[in-house]
Amino acid sequence: MRSPRRRSFVVTLLLTMLASSIGSFSIGSAVTQEPIEPVRVAATVGMIGDVAAQVGGECAQVTSIMGSGVDPHVYQASARDVSVFQSAEIIFYGGYSLEGQLGEVLEGFSRRKPTVAVAEVTVPRGELITTDDAYGVDPHVWMDVSLWAGIVPAIARALGELRPECGDQFAANADRYVAQLGALHNWVGGAIATIPQGQRVLVTAHDAFSYYGRAYDIEVTGIQGISTESEAGVADIRQMARIVAERKVPAVFVESTINPRTVQAVVEAAGRLGHEIEIASQLYSDALGEQGTAGGTYIGMIYENTSNIVGDLGGEVPPLPDELAEWMQRWEPAAGEQR
Repeated sequence: MRSPRRRSFVVTLLLTMLASSIGSFSIGSAVTQEPIEPVRVAATVGMIGDVAAQVGGECAQVTSIMGSGVDPHVYQASARDVSVFQSAEIIFYGGYSLEGQLGEVLEGFSRRKPTVAVAEVTVPRGELITTDDAYGVDPHVWMDVSLWAGIVPAIARALGELRPECGDQFAANADRYVAQLGALHNWVGGAIATIPQGQRVLVTAHDAFSYYGRAYDIEVTGIQGISTESEAGVADIRQMARIVAERKVPAVFVESTINPRTVQAVVEAAGRLGHEIEIASQLYSDALGEQGTAGGTYIGMIYENTSNIVGDLGGEVPPLPDELAEWMQRWEPAAGEQR
């Protein structure tokens, strides 16, 4: 027969083991959490979609409506696009009429869900380039990296409102990306400065590079205006041919979203004026490059454009700064071949 002291000891031991088991179960239950469902994001153009993906990380699932080679000025929404917008929790677009005929569709969705015109809500009015055409404002803001960096914290805040549990991650990703863009901005300025002053003229198919020219001190002129809805006329082509002949411009550039025949017409017209000029490398203006390539990222777009401009106009492409080593490592050897 067990003594009272022995029974008391056994009971105490059992209670201790039970308490320990309950405590372990409670701690384990507190640690185990349901996975966070990524924010479903729709972006109109890749320059916005890539920024949203960089900020969102694993907490965002981003779909860009317009892929490589697509001109947003004349783009018309498809049934698939409307479906993407419907299933998204938030929509990001450029604004200032960049998306042209998508405007009415975006306005409709703005009454149902968060729909953010990133350039309109972030770029100070004094930094915008105004025009005397139907646009009123040049929408190609991403060509100035320092201005485009302003959309990063805005996107982080908008995503954080939908997934507060990912707020710290969004903020950290935004800080890292803004630092990369700051380094990229400085690098572009230094690279353009290597082009001899007399050759620092960028001739493109349409006026998509005005912000680039202002930010990085290079004269920019387009054969067409801001929009690509109407083609350049004979007078436009002859005027541009006279400019490149008088300035002895060594090269003119084609764009990935525009038919090169207008640029070819300028080259032929300049030849008749006695000035031989080359069609230079292709530039990204209104769309990123192919997905899965360096040019399919916003950093890669600016990097490859600048490398091509500098190389074809007689400058020397400097190496990228250390702040972009992570990006460079991911996209080697494609990015390295540009240098």
